[in-house]
Amino acid sequence: MTPAASANLPQLAHRARSVGASPVREILALTARPEVISFAGGLPAPELFDAEGLRHAYDRVLSERPGSVLQYSTTEGDPLLRRAVAARLSARALPTAPEDLLITGGSQQGLTLIASTLLEPGDTVLVENPTYLAALQCFGFAGARVVPVPTDDDGVLPEALADLVARERPKLLYLVPNFQNPTGRTLPLSRRRAVAEVAARYGLWIAEDDPYGELRFEGEYQPPVAAMEGAADRTVLMGSFSKVMAPGMRLGWVRAPEGLRRACVIAKQAADLHTSTVDQAAAARYLADRDLDAHLERVRAAYRERRDALLGGLPAALPPGSTWSRPEGGMFVWVRLPDGHDATALLPAAVGHDVAYVPGAPFYAADADHATLRMSFTTHTPEEITTGLSRLAKVF
Repeated sequence: MTPAASANLPQLAHRARSVGASPVREILALTARPEVISFAGGLPAPELFDAEGLRHAYDRVLSERPGSVLQYSTTEGDPLLRRAVAARLSARALPTAPEDLLITGGSQQGLTLIASTLLEPGDTVLVENPTYLAALQCFGFAGARVVPVPTDDDGVLPEALADLVARERPKLLYLVPNFQNPTGRTLPLSRRRAVAEVAARYGLWIAEDDPYGELRFEGEYQPPVAAMEGAADRTVLMGSFSKVMAPGMRLGWVRAPEGLRRACVIAKQAADLHTSTVDQAAAARYLADRDLDAHLERVRAAYRERRDALLGGLPAALPPGSTWSRPEGGMFVWVRLPDGHDATALLPAAVGHDVAYVPGAPFYAADADHATLRMSFTTHTPEEITTGLSRLAKVF
């Protein structure tokens, strides 16, 4: 195309020009060399995938009913898969019918559908600070005004949340209550109840993102916010098979009140018609033929060992005065270096030593703390984690 022709093209939409790329994805591209020990990506351990069980599930559905699993399907999702998800949620103290669910392309698509159906440009969304980076991207594309809620080591502070809701009149509160990305913290039951009470009192939606909830390897199970009194009619619960089955299948789900769920169905029709038919069928077959909970026991045991290796090596790897979280599950440890350290500025030196992490600053909606960083412990063995930390010690 000639320069003259290019000059005549209209600009990209403002949202496409104003929302930046994910720093995590860019760091993963920089650290793709096999010799790099990367604590950056929130990736499940590939050697723990039940590849044999999934291959068997695909083989069965493709041999038994190829005409249907390779065909177009309904937007709402495979009835067998919705039934299986509903049964698992009901067993976790959240009574759910298959009709309450919409199958999505990962929980990330669920978040996109919620943003597109609930938010007008300029609407206010409250988030934890720091919060899941892709959620900030999603709300940015929706044109929302994102306001951080003060937090401590247990998550959002209920009194501060109530004050913000009364003052800002937000439409939506976004939370990751279990083993939060990026901090690894878990919202206690008392605060879940308080969040539900604030939402009911002031009238706002809650988007509860729970991709890590089944990766608990110590402590007591916490029921979802959606199960709290006063929250049932205003909470959208999002889940994913990415961390418990395989992220490459791109399967998630949304559990939402009927009116919002129906709007999400229409938005999904406009986006992709439906989630992959064959992947949904294989997931449903896998859940029927295999014991997912037994598989998760093996995954949790491995992740616990890897978390312990990371926590055990941090005192020698980090500068004196550093602090870090101790998650009861999930995939992440959140680190704060002493004042005066800048995790973003130190990252090139780390990559030069064949080790990587994610700087914490991009996870903040406001008032970024540049001394913070996120470390994932899931994709390396304890021995590799020890080696990675020895490399990191040379940087810090």
